[in-house]
Amino acid sequence: MSPKKRRLKIAAVVTEYRKFSHGQHIVDRFLEGYGWNGRHHHPEMDVVSLYVDQRPEGDLTADRLERFPKMELMPTIAEALTLGGSDLAVDGILLVGEHGKYHRNEKGQHQYPRYEFFQQMVSVFRTTGKVAPIFNDKHLSWNWDWALQMYDQSVELGIPFMAGSSLPVTWRTPQIEMPLGAQVKEAVCVCYGGVDSYDFHGLETLQCMVERRAGGEHGVIWLEAFRDEQFWEAHHKGVWSQELFEAALTRSHTITPPRAGFNNSFPNIDELKKLCEKPVAYVYKHADGLQSTMLLLSGLVQDFNFAARIEGQDKPLSTQMYLPMPPARSTLANFFSPQCNNVEQMFLTGKPSYPVERTLMTTGLTAAAVDSLHQDGKRLKTPHLAQVTYQPNPESTFWRT
Repeated sequence: MSPKKRRLKIAAVVTEYRKFSHGQHIVDRFLEGYGWNGRHHHPEMDVVSLYVDQRPEGDLTADRLERFPKMELMPTIAEALTLGGSDLAVDGILLVGEHGKYHRNEKGQHQYPRYEFFQQMVSVFRTTGKVAPIFNDKHLSWNWDWALQMYDQSVELGIPFMAGSSLPVTWRTPQIEMPLGAQVKEAVCVCYGGVDSYDFHGLETLQCMVERRAGGEHGVIWLEAFRDEQFWEAHHKGVWSQELFEAALTRSHTITPPRAGFNNSFPNIDELKKLCEKPVAYVYKHADGLQSTMLLLSGLVQDFNFAARIEGQDKPLSTQMYLPMPPARSTLANFFSPQCNNVEQMFLTGKPSYPVERTLMTTGLTAAAVDSLHQDGKRLKTPHLAQVTYQPNPESTFWRT
């Protein structure tokens, strides 16, 4: 009889563990399992320790500890990683620094303590001489210098490190991928949400596609942000492709009808202005000449839609990174399942499923865009992002049905 396979031990470090928080959506999947490939899948690992930074009304910590006695609440991050001892005692770490009452600076950035949490993990690694894979939910930090330090430390110490949101790995409609090595001429994402929040999702929608172009990611040399009337002036002048804007918009499942009653008409410019009271655009140039544009059009759509012009193709390549329609989006949030499955594979193999450099880039783009908006839309040179070059995984990781 073969020996019983050891189950991995996982530490969960979260800012909040309440209903519908990212902490709940992610950690619960490692505790309860999730739907995957036509069955309910239970990860081959146990969450054995939990650190919760804030416990607001509706906190689920006590309930989960009672229901899952293998999991122990720890007073510090270090103890969550060592299980109260002196040596690293876990095989993987979930770092979910999203949600909670944390300071917002004058630029409107929500200063979640992902960097601070990561540094406490690095301290344990340096003390014990051992490392464990880390998954960091969403961007690395609101502060570029801190994000770069996190990345550099992962390289220095050999930490398997993966980060980002569910957008690159969720379903796509239609189920298409950017051809590896394609000559991409321009790319656009039409989406919704706020600055320093859902804009990160839009940037990831773009980046997971354009990184597959010829030569991989070459870096970004400048970024310029537009909002309100500046947005409409740029739209009118053709700063971004009208054809790609319309191609992306036709993939949306949530376009607000521009006129009363049943209709399927495309909104004209006056209707767009009426529907989108606070439009925002991020336009940026990659070092190889590619221009990418992310358009936040809250009031018009509630999804994430991509379009690109590829050399040699007559019509744009376009798709939607599909999230279930409200209210299932917030309750079931099934798009967290492919994200957790990729994290699970990293814990099992010690190898990230996709490059953390993607998240380093989108972290830097988010911070640069916030800076540009804070400076009334000034075009900012980004020599630090010109240094972020990498190759994509040949195999795509989006969730196919």
